[in-house]
Amino acid sequence: MDTLTRMRAFLSVVESEGFSAAARKTGRSKALLSKYVRELEDELGVLLINRTTRQIALTAAGEVYVARASTILADLAALNEEAREATGEARGALRVTAARTFGDAELGLSLVEFSAAHPDITLDLHLNDSFVNLVEEGFDVAIRMTRLTDSAMIARRLGQLDFAICATPDFLKTHGTPTHPTDISRLPAVIDSNAKTLYNWTFKDPKTGDPIPINVSGRFSANSPYTVRAATLAGLGVALIPEFVVRQDIADGRLVSILDDFVPRDAGIYAVFPHRRHLPARTRVFVDFLATWFRKNCPGREPAA
Repeated sequence: MDTLTRMRAFLSVVESEGFSAAARKTGRSKALLSKYVRELEDELGVLLINRTTRQIALTAAGEVYVARASTILADLAALNEEAREATGEARGALRVTAARTFGDAELGLSLVEFSAAHPDITLDLHLNDSFVNLVEEGFDVAIRMTRLTDSAMIARRLGQLDFAICATPDFLKTHGTPTHPTDISRLPAVIDSNAKTLYNWTFKDPKTGDPIPINVSGRFSANSPYTVRAATLAGLGVALIPEFVVRQDIADGRLVSILDDFVPRDAGIYAVFPHRRHLPARTRVFVDFLATWFRKNCPGREPAA
């Protein structure tokens, strides 16, 4: 039995906090994992784990070994990935996080089409509206719809993300149609609580380019642009919402887009991934696919060359 197998067994027991949990996770028997760990300890000549009937605890030697073993196995995985990269193979598991808005919208079809086009890549998609730390939570790529500011990551712009200020025709008939951002502050607003803007919407002077911050308030907020859209259609207020969410409503006249000249156009849809010396082939293929998909399916909104 090779040392790497024993090392992996040891780490699985530590990460699972017990032999029984590790056995369920790995599909190996508890007795076999115990045998591998005991053989590793015999090989090293030190005790790595203190065992009791209910729990395990690392010894001082075990604390040192688990840190180095994790690094060694991670380096080995990176080495294998680099070898596959050299042959141009794109395979394996790809963990992706994206906002629910992205996955639920027509844009989410890009992920389905990617999976269909690349059967050797297993796509593990997590839709989450909260900010996710890619490194800490083990994600390969994040799809983010934002004004990107995180310089600690590598980002590729996939497309333009436009926002619309909109309300129903009846709402505007009752409250009046704003002609300047300052008019918004007197109107009830529907708030997307996931958005960074929350109760402070920033407009842009079309002549000078200067920002125009406006405080808004309202009695309805939701952490979903689609629920914000429904509340806006119900006449509860004026909303700042991604344009692709309400595009058809505006085209059909159910909603009216206002103050278009004052809405900033500096947000985008990005593929974001951690800095890595060698980017895995599956990540590169995934990002390239999305960039191509946006050029084909979102004409006029793809990133500038």
